[in-house]
Amino acid sequence: MEADILLYIQEFIRNDILNPIMIFLTHSGDYGILCILAAIILIFIPKTRRLGMITGISIALEFLMNNIILKNLVARTRPYEVIEELEILIGRQPDYSFPSGHSGVSFAFAGALLFALIFGIPGFTDNRKYKTVTILVLIYATIVAFSRLYVGVHYPSDVIVGALLGIISGVASYFIVKKLYESRKTNKAESQHTSELSSD
Repeated sequence: MEADILLYIQEFIRNDILNPIMIFLTHSGDYGILCILAAIILIFIPKTRRLGMITGISIALEFLMNNIILKNLVARTRPYEVIEELEILIGRQPDYSFPSGHSGVSFAFAGALLFALIFGIPGFTDNRKYKTVTILVLIYATIVAFSRLYVGVHYPSDVIVGALLGIISGVASYFIVKKLYESRKTNKAESQHTSELSSD
């Protein structure tokens, strides 16, 4: 079934116009560099620091679950090593196939933005520009995930599970950062209260 999907893409969707575009897009997700840089930039801007922490922790959680644990645990062979008719459009990949790291990190970043929008963070929930950016990032993550099938280096289940792990990481990171901010707020209030009692 999964082999049939990849061969269908190769036979009926690949073309000379899309090939360079998909190759460029799939390489844009290499090592999660774009998402990591975006998270770092958000962290260094005071107004977006909380959002940056959410995206950064989401990427870290996804990397731990995907690249450190599941890839080595499952050790799935890449599809081009198994499906004789499948031709890859990029170089052979150095790691295992399941889950897709490109899909995972893209959806970890997109998922973090989405859940920050859904559950709300100060200054962003009602911001139209933020909503637009979130939608665009979700579209980008979806295209990157599909590009991994297009170039022939992942099975559909690799991509689906990678995306799910990214989304799970996104929601988990939102609540982790929320807890950190609430704890810091509580500690600050207690410290201020203690200071006021001391001055009395």
